[in-house]
Amino acid sequence: MTEDRYTGHIIDSHIHLFDARRPQGIPWPEPDHPLYGVALPANYWDLASHQQIRGAIVVEASPRRLDNFWLLATLRQSPGMLGFIGNLSPFDMHFHDDLSALEAEPLFLGLRYGNLWDRDLLDDQIRPGFIEAMRRLAASGRTLDTANPNPRLIKGLLRLSDAVPTLRIVVDHLPNASVPHGQGADFQLDVFELAGRPNVFAKLAEIPQADENGLVTDPTFYRDRLAYLWEAFGEDRCFFGSDWPNSNSIADFDSTLNLVRQCLSGKPLAAQEKFFLHNVSRAYSIPTLQGTL
Repeated sequence: MTEDRYTGHIIDSHIHLFDARRPQGIPWPEPDHPLYGVALPANYWDLASHQQIRGAIVVEASPRRLDNFWLLATLRQSPGMLGFIGNLSPFDMHFHDDLSALEAEPLFLGLRYGNLWDRDLLDDQIRPGFIEAMRRLAASGRTLDTANPNPRLIKGLLRLSDAVPTLRIVVDHLPNASVPHGQGADFQLDVFELAGRPNVFAKLAEIPQADENGLVTDPTFYRDRLAYLWEAFGEDRCFFGSDWPNSNSIADFDSTLNLVRQCLSGKPLAAQEKFFLHNVSRAYSIPTLQGTL
């Protein structure tokens, strides 16, 4: 049976921007990291424009509060950048003032909080102020992105979703979740429970994997790994993110996108179009995406 690969327009829901030339430097990537340097919109579009990508969403890669405003200023001058997921700590004394400033910006799509930058979603949400902050984020119509999925993060999201049921949640990087040996079955059960909440979405970034021979190119390998996620979240709540430039540690941009296209090619074209183009608008409440590209 011939499989049809989607070749239409794409929204990339997960890229990172940074500029190590800034006087204050950058917290990530570190100076000895292969990615250290410059990743700006022009660099991205040099790679993405010929791949039918018509818009991208930036996820802040810095925990520094003022870097949110550098990112905002950068996106204001960058056509095709649809918005960004910021990075604020509810425990910072400036949190509510910073969120008030960002709430007035259409480019601000939400906040990211997960198990990175010495944070722990499961423990932190029982600290004073966290749930209040998430209720305010939900009331603003913005989304919570997460990071570094593992069994503990999923349990934290289950608890948070119960505490703030109106909060839209995007689980990043689920294809590359870190699950200790022997915990896979329980982890998948928790993912299915989380996916039972209709305002939780799966951003299928970090799909490409490498082994001792380099990039794994067998689509069957990926389809087996992704099957439970697609079953759990369905064709209406899974969507694409490249993770550029972090993805360069596994494969170049073209290889990443072509591999993901191949992994999805066994699904109906209508489902592929939802994955690559439309579902992201529901996850981040960007109505202008639907039918305009």
